[in-house]
Amino acid sequence: MIVVTGATGNVGRPLMELLGDKARGVSRPQVDLARPSTLEPVLDGADALFLLFAGDLLGPSADVAGVLDVAKAAGVRRVVLLSSQGAGTRPGLVPHSRMASFEEAVRQSSLEWTILRPSGFFTNTFAWVRPIREHGVAAAPFADVALPFVDPADIAAVAAVALQGGHEGRTYVLTGPEALTPVERTKALSSAIGREIRFVEQSVEEAREQMLQFMPPPVVDGTLAVLGSPTVEEQQVSGHVEQVTGRAPARFADWVARNVNAF
Repeated sequence: MIVVTGATGNVGRPLMELLGDKARGVSRPQVDLARPSTLEPVLDGADALFLLFAGDLLGPSADVAGVLDVAKAAGVRRVVLLSSQGAGTRPGLVPHSRMASFEEAVRQSSLEWTILRPSGFFTNTFAWVRPIREHGVAAAPFADVALPFVDPADIAAVAAVALQGGHEGRTYVLTGPEALTPVERTKALSSAIGREIRFVEQSVEEAREQMLQFMPPPVVDGTLAVLGSPTVEEQQVSGHVEQVTGRAPARFADWVARNVNAF
């Protein structure tokens, strides 16, 4: 049995579908990873754990070592941690520094481990749904900076393989097959929807103000740093999705085609 934390999220949902009856999904408030003991009841009979820390769990309340101790005591042998690309490229910046510390805790455990470091998610584009529907506008900073975002379904596909063994001690960087700018993503949406979407480039200040509505300031600053001044590694396309799954990762246009009705 494989226990999947964050089972209702962008990665957790497709992961649960891929694993089928091999999986037991959990999410808040059923399990609170800030209180590792809440994980104990759902680990009965499990030999693998998909571990996701997000939101406030990226702060000091996270008890990664405690979670791993509970998992080991329950008989779990294998853990797959969903980290972030920034844990490797920007380990000194919040929240990437927290993810880097989580990675180290996993590596230091006696469990078999695999670490997944995805780039930005295609699903971040859902933030454009309302302005596109209401005004035909998509707004973002750094109009001409290209990044190879990834389909969360591809992250789930890699996780599903790793959770079943054979990828112990590996760290995988997960990206899409191409780096696209916000302008190029807007054009792909326009093509799929069949009507023009006007792109508006936000200033850094405008973007920060918008992001502060749902992110704490250090996370906003870390995100804007990646979006505006990506490192060479952050702009590179990785082959790890295909290496693990045997198929190429989805293009942004593929993701749009599956989700066009949302826009």
